[in-house]
Amino acid sequence: MGIKGLQGFVARVCPDACRTVDLREMAEEHRINHPDFPPVIVVDAMSCVRYWYTPESWVCGGQWREYLAILEDFIKAFMAAGIKLVFYFDGVVEEKKRDEWIKRRLQNNKEIARIFQFIKTHRKQPGRGMFVVPSALPTFTRFALKSLGQKTVCTLQEADFEVAAYGLQHNCIGILGQDSDYLIYNTCPYFSIEKLCLDRLVTVMYSREDLCRALGLSLTHLPLFACLLGNDVVPESLLEGFWHRCLVTSPHKSNSYNRRTNILLAVADYISKVPCSYSSLKHLEEMLPLGSDKTLLYRGVESYLLPGQQSPWIPPNVTNCQMFTPQQQSAMCQDKEIFQLAKEQHIQSENYTIFNILSNGEIECSNSLEDECDTEIPGQALIYRPARQHIYSVLLEPGKGGAYPLVKEWFVYFGNPLQQPELIQPVQPSIPGGTPNLKTLWFAKGPDVEKQRYNTFLACFHLQDGMELLQAIEAPVAAFCCLLAYLMMQLAQVDSRGVHLGAVFVRGLTTLLMANSACGFPFRMDDLMPWEVFDGKLFQEKYQQSHRGCSLEELLEGNESLYTPFQNLKSFICKACMAKKRTIQSRPRGNGFITGTPQREFNPRFQQTLRSSFVPPYHNQMRGFLWRNSQPRGREYGLGHPDRRRRFRLPPRFLATFELGWLKWMFMELITQVTLLITGSG
Repeated sequence: MGIKGLQGFVARVCPDACRTVDLREMAEEHRINHPDFPPVIVVDAMSCVRYWYTPESWVCGGQWREYLAILEDFIKAFMAAGIKLVFYFDGVVEEKKRDEWIKRRLQNNKEIARIFQFIKTHRKQPGRGMFVVPSALPTFTRFALKSLGQKTVCTLQEADFEVAAYGLQHNCIGILGQDSDYLIYNTCPYFSIEKLCLDRLVTVMYSREDLCRALGLSLTHLPLFACLLGNDVVPESLLEGFWHRCLVTSPHKSNSYNRRTNILLAVADYISKVPCSYSSLKHLEEMLPLGSDKTLLYRGVESYLLPGQQSPWIPPNVTNCQMFTPQQQSAMCQDKEIFQLAKEQHIQSENYTIFNILSNGEIECSNSLEDECDTEIPGQALIYRPARQHIYSVLLEPGKGGAYPLVKEWFVYFGNPLQQPELIQPVQPSIPGGTPNLKTLWFAKGPDVEKQRYNTFLACFHLQDGMELLQAIEAPVAAFCCLLAYLMMQLAQVDSRGVHLGAVFVRGLTTLLMANSACGFPFRMDDLMPWEVFDGKLFQEKYQQSHRGCSLEELLEGNESLYTPFQNLKSFICKACMAKKRTIQSRPRGNGFITGTPQREFNPRFQQTLRSSFVPPYHNQMRGFLWRNSQPRGREYGLGHPDRRRRFRLPPRFLATFELGWLKWMFMELITQVTLLITGSG
């Protein structure tokens, strides 16, 4: 997570440490010096996502197809220079960094509250200065890069350590990211994603050696320097007194610098005079008010040691010789085969959150674009909790007396102070004969097992009775219907807010990912991605049309052929709600902040073709319907894979609210999206 102010300090005070470099030239030099090893850049993806997401609309829920095209262009630029990319994503929040994680999540809540206040006041999206990434963007970025053929790694500990270790061990030409911790690790060069000019592959490289020369330090000083400035291990609150003493004696103090810059210079001056030894570190620990944990500074310095490295601040018999490995002895799952497969899938970015649950029974979810002042829409964490409880029961085995182990949830939502995890009880879904065990769901083969996987997935969302209909339609549509039906059953009365609902929907897709991973992948993960079913800007446009009371004719855009499949899918959702005795009410809200919806011409005969009777399920004829009515529109986003090119066309047409009163246009948008986009044109 970095050292506060260090990146800006280097740019302002140590300009010689900021070198403009041409990555093509560096790659060519690497090929000359290492002809048997292609040039590789390891990417800290978590620190890059906010720079990758450049589509204009960001509060709407995400312009996912446009974002996918941006990622593809990013990859192609490096491929053209013969540079291989390896992408790393955080796979866990370590216990020692939990307090800092909580602090940042609570700060993000304040930023999100300001965004909603701006929207309510100005009826438009804020400028980029208030930008936050769309909900679940890092999660779906991981799967997007994997779908684009990239090596994508989900870590077993904090990503910065594994990124730095990979860069060192594989002789990478550099690390691409935006985290000042990469100035501290003794690893390969550190490149800035923020300063990257993609078309020329030119960026800024931050030089550790030049930084050390400017500060009068050596490379071995840097880990202690980082700890005494405050990092994820050593809180800044414990260092104020130490900083004051350093400032009093510092020869570099200047009124032309801000306080943080003076602190950095003063701490560097202090460290330069301290002998590099373990006894010096122990003396510092005694001097600092570390409370009962006198090893805090030691652990902070040790956290920067990569595999095989030693430090003069650490006893010579201590070497960080291996990567962190979760201990199965203390894991929630004691089955070695299941545990190992979950771990492998986790590292390879093939599942979602499953290993975290099986290894230590803990799971977290960051902020979503949710309006804390809108008390009529629950936070997504609460909306999807019943589904998660079913998923936990699929993953975990009950102990003596039939009681399941509790799962610790760190989910951000309004009203949750995050002072401690919420302990969640797994709940078995209603499946005749009971829930299949993981051995069956994950390893068994055959049509009966495929049916069990699908049925268990549906049971997590209380939809097992709809299996026949859902299996008859395209997988992305079926998954989408599961999510809609579940939301309709959870949100009994909704006074909709488009931005909030967009975030709720996208987070719902991550719940589908979790259920799919737990149930042995009855769906392909690609079928559950937002670019298959969601477009934020269109979501808001249709939300506004609905609340302005547009007619069914307008919302179906005059297309008579959409009526029958629309009625069938509408019937499925309605039946699912009635089965749970849910009555959905709606209250039109009129115009929101999205304006300028284009007007369309319609067929005057259209209204006469509409009828209210139930249309029988259509099963497999839907597949032919999807292809026959496909019509390409707009830009085609090819992904470089022949079998995928036809599926990624245009901004998707997507249904955009959860109110029964507006189902008439919701399902029209579903079918329009399917016919025009998912399958492509013939």
